[in-house]
Amino acid sequence: MNKREFLRDAILFFPAAGVCGALAAQAAGNDPATVAATTPTGYDPTDHWYGMGIDVDKCIGCNRCVEACKTENGVPEEPFFFRTWIERYSIHADGEVKVESISTKTPEQLLAEQDQPVDPEVVRTFFVPKLCNQCAHPPCVQVCPVGATFQTKDGVVLVDEKRCIGCRYCIQACPYGARYLNPVTKTADKCTFCYHRITKGLAPACVEVCPTEARIFGDLKGRAERLVSFQRENVISVLKPDLNTEPKALYANLDGEVR
Repeated sequence: MNKREFLRDAILFFPAAGVCGALAAQAAGNDPATVAATTPTGYDPTDHWYGMGIDVDKCIGCNRCVEACKTENGVPEEPFFFRTWIERYSIHADGEVKVESISTKTPEQLLAEQDQPVDPEVVRTFFVPKLCNQCAHPPCVQVCPVGATFQTKDGVVLVDEKRCIGCRYCIQACPYGARYLNPVTKTADKCTFCYHRITKGLAPACVEVCPTEARIFGDLKGRAERLVSFQRENVISVLKPDLNTEPKALYANLDGEVR
């Protein structure tokens, strides 16, 4: 039995206040080695506080962001693993709301759907990109028993694969369904805002390929940032605000039906 298997079994079969508490105490806090390995020399994370704006009215459901994310970050090709995905909301005349992920469908399936007759009962459809909300108060960090999930000083939540034991606690704790267990590494995985790119001054892959500029990435500390203007010029909503996680995925033109 290797170290990862031992720790996983300990977490699954012993009370959290015992073994889990001890492990968390040993590994708590940001991991400087992990952060240093992913940031260039001279980059100061305390100068930034990153977030992403999403204009729902501009999203056309093309899935380019999803494909770019998979390619950039090595997300498994199986259809149900995503760091970001697109949901289609259909609002019916009787108030019923149908939600489905279009990112699990092939381009051929999506094209075939366009040829179907319009349902007269549907009064509105729109697309909503989903991703890790990079919470200011992330519940996933709180429950990780070994400190593998941590928040950097610039507000990005990362996963240290060397520490992660695959216990799935963080996956269960995420209220946005943004985490999954990578079938290759057997560790937790999720959106990182393409941390390896943004620390070099580049945009996340999903932002770079969006043809309608529905996604806006930026530094919430920068007064001249486009994201700051996006906040000022729009009525901003976040998902599940009652949870007080303070998400940094900021939505404009988001209907009340979206959860």
